[in-house]
Amino acid sequence: MATGPSYRVAFRRRREGKTDYQQRRSLVVSGLPRMVIRGSLKNISIQLIKAEMGGDKVIVSAHSNELAKKYGWQGGGGSLPVAYLTGLLCGYKATANGVKEVILDLGLQAPSRGARVFAALKGALDAGVIIPHDENKLPDEKRVQGVHVAEYAKKLSSNQDIYQKQFSGQLSRGLRPEELTEHFSQVKQKISSSFLKVEVLKEKEAQSGKEKAPEAIPESKKMPRKEASVKKTARPRVKKRKEPKKSEEKK
Repeated sequence: MATGPSYRVAFRRRREGKTDYQQRRSLVVSGLPRMVIRGSLKNISIQLIKAEMGGDKVIVSAHSNELAKKYGWQGGGGSLPVAYLTGLLCGYKATANGVKEVILDLGLQAPSRGARVFAALKGALDAGVIIPHDENKLPDEKRVQGVHVAEYAKKLSSNQDIYQKQFSGQLSRGLRPEELTEHFSQVKQKISSSFLKVEVLKEKEAQSGKEKAPEAIPESKKMPRKEASVKKTARPRVKKRKEPKKSEEKK
């Protein structure tokens, strides 16, 4: 480690390679919620985070596990199609909570063209969220739908040993990798339709909640009002004070 009177020790998270504070400062100064995308080999998680004086506040979040639990996804949890669907889910949640514009936070991830983080970004864009981005970084539509996985599975189908080993997880869940593209379209439709139903219900509730203004009744149909009888309260009598008689003037 460098030493000397002018050396300053970096922050712990910077030393551990977890946080780039210079990049974080520029994102926080923008004033927009940060779209934080993190992934592992088996999962993708996305959070919309707003920086506040008391600390970061998570507005909405989405996880790839939700796709399997709520929308019937049977594929892997860390692939490019999963990243897109998770981003689409997070984008719909954001619009439902009134978030219209965010900024992408990659952290220390390398911004490789067509990576999973940009597939998630594409999903959020398709959900209607405004995010500053470069179109050249977004993955191709065929890769988002999993066409490359289906083609690879067809090539391996001749060797069943490698085929079974490579796609054992999907096969155990009842999904053939050759049918991944059709399955992707079905799950995407389920996500979109579920949030469209919620929007329709909200609109109906808003319309039913509005109270109609009462119609004006013409003067001819108005019933005469009965005037309330006012009881006159007897005022207490005040006795006049007798003035003293003036003495007669002397003649």
